[in-house]
Amino acid sequence: MTETVVTPPSGRTVRKAAPGEARTPRRSGRRRVALPYLLLLPALLLELLVHLVPMLMGITMSFRELTQFYIRNWSEAPWTAFDNYSVAIDFDAPVGQALLKSFLTTCTFTVLSVGLCWLLGTAAAVFLQENFRGRGFLRTLFLVPYALPVYAAVITWAFMFQRDNGLVNHVLHDQLGIGDSPAFWLIGDNSFWALLVVSVWKGWPFAFLTVMAGLQNIPRDMYEAAALDGAGVWKQIRHITLPSLRSVNQVLVLVLFLWTFNDFNTPFVLFGKAAPEAADLISLHIYQSSFQTWNFGTGSAMSVLLLLFLLVVTGVYLLLTTRGRKTSDV
Repeated sequence: MTETVVTPPSGRTVRKAAPGEARTPRRSGRRRVALPYLLLLPALLLELLVHLVPMLMGITMSFRELTQFYIRNWSEAPWTAFDNYSVAIDFDAPVGQALLKSFLTTCTFTVLSVGLCWLLGTAAAVFLQENFRGRGFLRTLFLVPYALPVYAAVITWAFMFQRDNGLVNHVLHDQLGIGDSPAFWLIGDNSFWALLVVSVWKGWPFAFLTVMAGLQNIPRDMYEAAALDGAGVWKQIRHITLPSLRSVNQVLVLVLFLWTFNDFNTPFVLFGKAAPEAADLISLHIYQSSFQTWNFGTGSAMSVLLLLFLLVVTGVYLLLTTRGRKTSDV
């Protein structure tokens, strides 16, 4: 094959490749584009296998009368259509009332936990933006709860909340003299606050890490200009920091919400298989409804309802935040 040399009016010589030579770069370009997807394909298939298959099985189980009599061969359990869902949302019956109360408890717990995690994380990140001696040590110290394994951290808190020899009662009652007698933290109404303390303690470092990363993208010139104009610290935070972190906070709040609402490890390790009524989160409530009463059909229906609720909340949240971002941009 011969190559063709074309001289355009501009005077530059342009080489026109032969037809056979033009196919090789095009094929190599396609391979380059397809290579990342091929490398991700095994992980994607495994992810779908781990999550999608159990989810489909759970949805199928929610339409069956799956009790202890059909555990050996659950595919032979009779179909019940939407009877399990009717039992779960019948708020006049004991099962529905217990589920509704657990749902409201989880909503209250999630709002408090997410709000405190965001507040503590943002305050710590803003505070550590300034250069001072020991800043690196404090950053490392604040990330310790996030780095610790969940089970080890919650078990430690369970020992600290013991009534007779726990560190919490030793400090509050013995050292500070608060209360007439040591409090019960793992039973009764105080169990809700004990669970909230543990959730905030292990969750706020993630908010701190996320906000601290977002603060790196804010130019320091904006703060210097605001200081020259007479703006104090609070005005700088209100008019510069928080608006600049809007997109970061939108993702952060959503992730914290999903993690907290679905949290099963913390109440399970802290209280065991049966949580107190005041700290009966919906994740542990579904576990009790499934594995203690052996009614896996109703428990699966509750899980599907929880999934639908989280999908609706996530969709509405993303719709509102995206619309608000577009409005502010305009």
